[in-house]
Amino acid sequence: MRTTAHPTFVFVPGGSSNARAWGPLQNELALLGHRSYAVDLPGHGDRADHPAAYYRQPQDLAALAAAASPMRGVTLQDNVRHVVDVLHRLAPSGPLVLAGHSFGGLTVTAVANAVPELLDRVVYLSAICLSDLSMITEEWDVLDDNMLDAAAVRITVPDTADQGVVRLNWRAAHADPVLFAQLKAAVMADSTDHQFRMLLDSMDPDENYAVLEEGAVARAARWGAVPHTFVRLTDDLSIPPAVQDHMIRKADELTPENPFDVRTLASSHVGYFSRPHLFAALLADLVPEVPR
Repeated sequence: MRTTAHPTFVFVPGGSSNARAWGPLQNELALLGHRSYAVDLPGHGDRADHPAAYYRQPQDLAALAAAASPMRGVTLQDNVRHVVDVLHRLAPSGPLVLAGHSFGGLTVTAVANAVPELLDRVVYLSAICLSDLSMITEEWDVLDDNMLDAAAVRITVPDTADQGVVRLNWRAAHADPVLFAQLKAAVMADSTDHQFRMLLDSMDPDENYAVLEEGAVARAARWGAVPHTFVRLTDDLSIPPAVQDHMIRKADELTPENPFDVRTLASSHVGYFSRPHLFAALLADLVPEVPR
């Protein structure tokens, strides 16, 4: 039995991110009277054994390249099991809204496929939403002029592919003003330099792109039964609006009887960190008013 009609927002981070990045948004939601829980996916966050060389200054790049990854062997189903366990523990307290950002959209979709009965809504904050297997196997018919790819090349640590991970040295930007400006423009151009430094320090180095697999493709009878919202970010230079709109169109083709509820914010890719009050107000508007 649910003890309250107030929803809990459950947040799934994007690539190289973790629960810490949701703190500013959670604080703003609390001020509006909403509960939330931020997930650390397996191999991410405070409990993951990240390479010590990532944090040492000056950095030893050879040691960073050789260090073992906490993401090695982590699968999409590991993510799903972890999030579903969290949802089961939260469900007795009230409705659940599962929200993901960027790469975290893959896990959101897979969870909605697995346990649609636990979810009152799923929300994609400029997040990856796959609704057809061809979106994994084929090129997308859309111009993707994002700025992040070129910046990511500059911070990619070589020789980690044998571990099945991509390792990004986000902290290198602290010592390189040009790189710092490039990453900030791509990821969070609407922040101050101080805010972007805080975001950089919260980032995990490793991500496992093996989660980009068939289980992350929306199933009409499962995912499609859950109300879903896509939050378009018009100033996003990591997943540009044209790519966001393409994902919305494809998903609506899968479930025309239950299309995306589309909301729009003038925000960068990680604007929920730099301007959390805007995102809190939007999320609060998704749930009905509950008498106190």
